[in-house]
Amino acid sequence: MQIYLPIAEVSVNAFLLLGLGGMVGVLSGMFGVGGGFLMTPLLFFIGIPPAVAVATEANQIVASSFSGVLAHFKRKTVDLRMGTVLLIGGLIGAALGVAVFNYLKAQGQVDLLVKLSYVVFLGIIGALMFVESLNAIRKTRKGGRAGKRKKHNWIHGLPFKMRFRVSGLYISVIPPVLVGITVGILAAIMGVGGGFIMVPAMIYLLGMPTKVVVGTSLFQIIFVTAFTTMLHATTNYTVDIVLAVLLLVGGVIGAQIGTRIGVKMQAEQLRILLALLVLGVCGKLALDLLLQPAELYTLGTGGDH
Repeated sequence: MQIYLPIAEVSVNAFLLLGLGGMVGVLSGMFGVGGGFLMTPLLFFIGIPPAVAVATEANQIVASSFSGVLAHFKRKTVDLRMGTVLLIGGLIGAALGVAVFNYLKAQGQVDLLVKLSYVVFLGIIGALMFVESLNAIRKTRKGGRAGKRKKHNWIHGLPFKMRFRVSGLYISVIPPVLVGITVGILAAIMGVGGGFIMVPAMIYLLGMPTKVVVGTSLFQIIFVTAFTTMLHATTNYTVDIVLAVLLLVGGVIGAQIGTRIGVKMQAEQLRILLALLVLGVCGKLALDLLLQPAELYTLGTGGDH
């Protein structure tokens, strides 16, 4: 069933959008990521303009993340105190990110910015996660326990410490705030929840237990992406409600399914699957930039040059 999206100014199949929303919802529930790192490029591929895809996808992430975090609240695997600290940084980062996005949109460079951001960040994070997860699986198969993450590093020497009982940590609030700011900027510029950055950072940088990371990540993502959507809607007017609703419905259903799947899988398996997904999307976007260079000369929005 073809429908017309007024803001995006394109016609697409409604069932295709529902299916994409459901698929991303499953990822959200399984991995604790908003799923935007996959959905936003997919929207590019079906003809949705980058500015609309980024702003609208942030809205869909709110719904799928909210659906997923409810399941984690029931299991008591959400560290609300850590989530709040991450959220403070996330709101600051989102405001900065939207300001950068608006400036580059006025210059006609949003398309290139978004795609290059994906290639760089997804490539680095995906490679690091894949190597670490592979090493953890090898150690487990050799009969030993999966390598313990270092509990003490330079972070534990920083000031402004706070106790996070659910995570079993007593660390400075500075690193979580900086992680939140980074994720907020990415949410605004790339239309992502930032889970693909935040989940590895919470595990390897902050030393949080994996079972708490997913729910806490989703909790922070809800508020940062909602704030990002509001800023885009009021400054860019690029949020397509019809597109958002279709993605939202699929996302809510998919998140419940993904949460149930994720509980049955081992932490190392979850991380290596997420790494493969991240690398796959990175590769596709990199190929598009390399094999279709003509797109680099059609970034202007004014049409006069």
